Amino acid sequence: MAPDTNTIDAFVKLGKYLTDFCDKCYSENAEVDSELKEIVERAGHHNGWFTEDNILFSLQQWGDLLTEENLKEWLSNYSFSNESKPKTVGIVMAGNIPLVGFHDFLCVLLSGNKVLAKLSSNDKILLPHLSKYLVLQEPSLVDKIEFIDGKMENFDAVIATGSNNTSRYFEYYFGNKPNIIRKNRNSVAVLTGNETEEELKALGEDIFRYYGLGCRNVSKIFVPVNYDFDALFDALYHYKDIIHQHKYANNYDYNKAVYLMSEFKILDNGFLVLKEDEALTSPIAALFYSNYGDETSLREKLEELDEQIQCVVSSGIRENEVNFGETQKPSLKDYADEIDTMDFLLKL
Repeated sequence: MAPDTNTIDAFVKLGKYLTDFCDKCYSENAEVDSELKEIVERAGHHNGWFTEDNILFSLQQWGDLLTEENLKEWLSNYSFSNESKPKTVGIVMAGNIPLVGFHDFLCVLLSGNKVLAKLSSNDKILLPHLSKYLVLQEPSLVDKIEFIDGKMENFDAVIATGSNNTSRYFEYYFGNKPNIIRKNRNSVAVLTGNETEEELKALGEDIFRYYGLGCRNVSKIFVPVNYDFDALFDALYHYKDIIHQHKYANNYDYNKAVYLMSEFKILDNGFLVLKEDEALTSPIAALFYSNYGDETSLREKLEELDEQIQCVVSSGIRENEVNFGETQKPSLKDYADEIDTMDFLLKL
């Protein structure tokens, strides 16, 4: 059986709504949808990390993905049954980047189930508005979408995204139900020294988009022994204006001061601090790096770290690698933590 065509059509219309809005926002003198414009502004006032540029980038990505062709191609990989009774799926959403929980929301509705969503306090304005638009396109969805503030109750399964710390609470509260519980992950890049200026500039998008707050953001690079950082710094200079965002600048000043007082050896270009560190998770405005001797040992190391890594940006290093500049442009089949959410939902 196929998924509900009316629900697919509603998401296609939502995609066009977002694409049209973003196109007009980027065009001079174009009249934009005033309601969505106000929502974008409110979301930015509510969370200082959600700048207009980053919200529009997120809306644009979803507008590009939510086409009839993309949705049907993606869903053609699954078997749907119209005989099973819809389940209520609780979604505990993160709030680190705009609409970070939208893919789970999309999967639940297209699998024929009901959404019971607990929004992050950092991102509670955008999705309810998009949901309202969806319901206008397909009124039957009104009974399939519920947002809650308090304790999550009366659900059949759960998808929860959080930190390594919160995952322990999720396991405790939701362990007796079918679940997907996501922990901390980070993304890394592998440089060989043979990258073009365009590739290194594109890497800046992977590092700086959303101020590095996403699990798909590159927070760590692996470089050859005696790597010359000059070419990388030259390419990243394109992103120098990021320092004018006060929250980012505060983090840059703080982390740089901590490293200097601790007498760590750092490299600094005025808006990004590079520090040699084995950890994968670097603070905002910092990028960790490690040296590698040969690609074989590096591949083995990446395999060992696989459960902590969301994306690997590289060229010819491993399967499922992501091209430079593409980490924040996942396709519909790029599931977080490589757990097939749609398959999980269809088997409930």
